[in-house]
Amino acid sequence: MLTDPMGLATALIGIAAAIYSISLIPILQGFFTYFPPVVWMYFVPMALSTLGVLPAEHPLYTGLAKYALPMALILLTLCTDVKAIASIGLPGMLALLAGSLGVVLGSVIGFLMFSHWLPEDIWQGFVMLSASWIGGSANMVAMQQSLEVDATLVGPVVVVDTVVGYSWLGLLILLSAQQGRLNKLLQADLTTLDQVEARLIGSSKDASLASVRSISIVVGAALVAAFLAREFAESLPELGSPRIITATTWTILVCVSGGLLLSVTRLGAAARRYQASEYAYAALFLLLVTVGAQADLRAIGNAPAFLLAGLVILTIHIVVLVLVCRMLHLPAFFFAVGSMSSIGGAVSGPIAAAAFRPALAPVGALLGVAGYVIGMYLPLGLAFLLSSLAT
Repeated sequence: MLTDPMGLATALIGIAAAIYSISLIPILQGFFTYFPPVVWMYFVPMALSTLGVLPAEHPLYTGLAKYALPMALILLTLCTDVKAIASIGLPGMLALLAGSLGVVLGSVIGFLMFSHWLPEDIWQGFVMLSASWIGGSANMVAMQQSLEVDATLVGPVVVVDTVVGYSWLGLLILLSAQQGRLNKLLQADLTTLDQVEARLIGSSKDASLASVRSISIVVGAALVAAFLAREFAESLPELGSPRIITATTWTILVCVSGGLLLSVTRLGAAARRYQASEYAYAALFLLLVTVGAQADLRAIGNAPAFLLAGLVILTIHIVVLVLVCRMLHLPAFFFAVGSMSSIGGAVSGPIAAAAFRPALAPVGALLGVAGYVIGMYLPLGLAFLLSSLAT
């Protein structure tokens, strides 16, 4: 077992780099379309931890999360193009909100149905899962750190998140061939969708090549901002009983809120121009590897009811989204993208969009980012609700 901090850090970075490099091999592009690198960022270190190669607990994991997560959050939100997200129109945002609220409602119902057969602190697992299914993996990591979730609960969450979530993605891709029938079922009005498509075609922006100087400035500034946010958060009171709003939670809220406020300034424009989000994803992938290393593949065998709860959450999410899309006459495209921008986040949103209407793939990315932002706030409210139900 690797226990030396430098050796362990090298192994974690090597795993993330190897997975990302393999995903770029042309012949494997189709495979990684359906099973994105983020899935393997979980499962490879999880398998190694289960086999005893990587430690399930190590101070390095805590140290990386303490500063890498705030840095990633600052860069991701700073690169959010608020105007571009607004340009996709009301239909896409309504579909995303419907999907997110469906996850929250499903989490409450799933918790009430299955909590009696699950560990006492499983409400934290429901919050982690809802965070991932509202925004994405970064949200899940944020809630894990915020709630200080025990490592024994991480395994079931990761397994349900990936198995149920990506199975739904595969089914949606199959359904894309039947979107004509789905549009009839939803009584869809395609006028708005065609207008959004026309507005986005040819609107791609040029990005500048990052230099050593720009990389140093971006990463250095983000690390300093993360440190200052952490120090400021330490002075704020903890809230909730059991404790929900911790110093880590305050750090996350400060980083997300501050990044969003700055995203509309010249600093945000510069961050997007130099693709600062790429550095954020590098930090995020490293964090996902550490999350996987702390989990155990055998954990789902100890909580099969949680897998059933995940299916209940997904079912309610789908029902709510179908009802809203039919009521508002939204096309199947918005149903698929609104769903996967929640369940899969910024990773799966573009895949679903491209499967239904390739020219509108950027809409999936934009909605995925919007879902990521929403996923930082809704799960906190869910945490307060489920913690009170648990007691």
